[in-house]
Amino acid sequence: MDHRIPVVDNKHRITTTQLDLPPRLLLGPGPSNYCNRVRLALSTNEIGHLDPKFIELMNETQELLRYVWQTDNKFTIPVSGTGSAAMEATLANCVEPGDVVLIGVNGYFGDRLCDMALRYGADVRRIHKAWGDVFTPDEIGEAIEQHRPVILGLIHAETATGAMQPMDRIGKLCREFDCLLLLDTVTSLGGAPVFLDRWHVDMAYSGSQKCISCPPGIAPLTLGPRAIEKLNRRKTKVANWYLDMTLVGKYWGAERTYHHTAPVNMNFALREALRIIAEEGLEHRWERHLRNAKALWEGLEEIGIGLHVDEEYRLPSLTAALVPDGVDAKAVIGYLLKNYNIEISGAFGPLAGKVWRIGLMGHNSRKENVVLLLAAIKDALEAA
Repeated sequence: MDHRIPVVDNKHRITTTQLDLPPRLLLGPGPSNYCNRVRLALSTNEIGHLDPKFIELMNETQELLRYVWQTDNKFTIPVSGTGSAAMEATLANCVEPGDVVLIGVNGYFGDRLCDMALRYGADVRRIHKAWGDVFTPDEIGEAIEQHRPVILGLIHAETATGAMQPMDRIGKLCREFDCLLLLDTVTSLGGAPVFLDRWHVDMAYSGSQKCISCPPGIAPLTLGPRAIEKLNRRKTKVANWYLDMTLVGKYWGAERTYHHTAPVNMNFALREALRIIAEEGLEHRWERHLRNAKALWEGLEEIGIGLHVDEEYRLPSLTAALVPDGVDAKAVIGYLLKNYNIEISGAFGPLAGKVWRIGLMGHNSRKENVVLLLAAIKDALEAA
C-alpha cells in the first residue's frame, strides 16, 4: 500500500484574521444578548452526550423548561436545532397526510406554519387577520366548527408584528371539538405570561435566543398527553428522521439511548439561562419586561413615534414602532448600528418600510437600554 500523502489543491486555502467582532447591543427581534453566566456555561469543558453527569443535567433542563412553560408535560425537551426545528417538529410528529390543520395567520410566522404543514401532507385551512391584529375566541370557535380541524395552530407572540394572541377560552374550544392546540411561544416564553396547562395547549415550541437569552441553536419543545397519543397511533412513520420524537424521545426519556450527538455545550448554556429565569422568578421577570416595554412605548410617543399594535395586545418583548412620514427606515437602522452599535430591525411583508421592530428580551430588558435607545433614535431622526 502506498502511504505517501497525495497532493492537495490549495486554491481555497485562505489566511483569515482572528475573530474581532463589534460589541453590538441587540435590540431587534432576535437574537438577544446573553449574560456572562451563560457565556461561561457555553465555554465549559465538554463531556459526552451519554455521560452520567450530562444525563443529570438533562433532567434539570427538562424540569426548568416545565417551570418556564408552566406545564407538567412529561415530554418536554430541548431540540438540537433552532426554533424553526422545534416548530417543524410539532408538525412532523402530529400531522399525517390528509389531516385538516387550521392555522391562524396574522403575520409571517402563521404563513410559515402553513408552509410546513403542507409539506407533511396536511389539508391546510387558514383564517386571516391583518398583520398586527389578533383573533377573538368567537372567530376561532366559528372556524373550528366550520373546518373541524385535527390541529389548530396559533402564534402566541407574532415576531413580525409585536402582537400577542389572547388565549382565553381557545383551549377549551379545541377540547370541545377534539382538536389539538399548537402554540408558537418563540418570542413570549420567558418574557410574557405563558400557561400551557391552564390554557389546555397540547404542543408548543420556542427558541433559545429571545427572552430566554441563550445563543440560537437549541429549541424548547413540549408535547402534552393528547399530542403523544396522536403520535403513538400514527399509521405512517414520521417523515423527518432527525425530528422523529418517537426516536428522539428515547434519548430524552427514561431509556437515554443514542439518537444523535446532542450539542452538549448548547445544553449547558440553555440550562444556565433557565436557571437565571428560575432565580428571578417568572412573576418578577414578566413584570420587568412589561415595565421596560411601557417605558419604551411612552418614550417613543414622546418623540413622535407611534406604535403599530393596540396596547392591549402588545408584546412586552417586541415592539413594532411606526416609521414617521418621510423618514428612511433603513437609514435609521444603519445610523444606530454605525454610531451606537445598536441593532434594531425593519419589517417585511405588508409592514416593510413602515415599522421598526425593537426587542427588549430577557437579559436586554433593562432600563438603561431603554434610555440609551430612545436617545439614539432621537439623534438618528435629527440627523436624517
